[in-house]
Amino acid sequence: MIREAIDKILSLAKHTAPIQTAVINGRTYTSAELAKISQPLIDNIEVHNLSGIVEYLQSDFDKRLPVIIHVISPTEVHVLTGLNDDHNRSRLIKATALLPRISFNDYYDLESFNILLQSCFVPSGLDETSTFNDRDTVLKLVGNVKDEQVMTFGDDGVSQQVTAKTGVAQVEPVVVPNPVRLKPFRTFVEIEQPLSSFVLRMKKGPAAALFEADGGAWKVTAIAEIKSYFTGLLAARIEAGEVVIVG
Repeated sequence: MIREAIDKILSLAKHTAPIQTAVINGRTYTSAELAKISQPLIDNIEVHNLSGIVEYLQSDFDKRLPVIIHVISPTEVHVLTGLNDDHNRSRLIKATALLPRISFNDYYDLESFNILLQSCFVPSGLDETSTFNDRDTVLKLVGNVKDEQVMTFGDDGVSQQVTAKTGVAQVEPVVVPNPVRLKPFRTFVEIEQPLSSFVLRMKKGPAAALFEADGGAWKVTAIAEIKSYFTGLLAARIEAGEVVIVG
């Protein structure tokens, strides 16, 4: 069967019409069409931290310098070569951040909300700057709510009231703070998590939700921090013109 197929191909090749060329309006045309056979591609290296990219570039393992570090987003970074013969770039290594799942704009029961705050947000005491982190304040509030009914009176769309324990045996209406400034884990762990404003809302259940309120400004901050991280650790490569950072 294979021999018959080969003979058929050879037979067709013998009867193929010769290549024709013609000049029309000063331009040369041909009846033949050539297609470039691409080289086989090798899978890119994929890592989940920024230090992996630094180690790869410091070693220059593949001898591909100079390169461009392209900070795509707070959670994704690519290392690209210069333009090749096809006027394309090759991607050498890609980093994607491993992050917890945080559903902003969705309501959680208070037990789940408490766990979320403790596991997916930077504690107030771990701030590396003078910026204030409201995580402990919010934790204290949701941990002391005593009534399933979230009060609706006095709710002007900005502030709410809930029944909460305020002392050893004292329960009274407490104003829900707004906005709150928090540091959720949203970018690579090697850099400081951006501080952002959130609207904290509560409803019957009781349940609580956080709504992002900074217009995405945290993304600009995170990208700048990632670039600063690479600039500090790859200073010699950058000065030598072997690494360019864009983002």
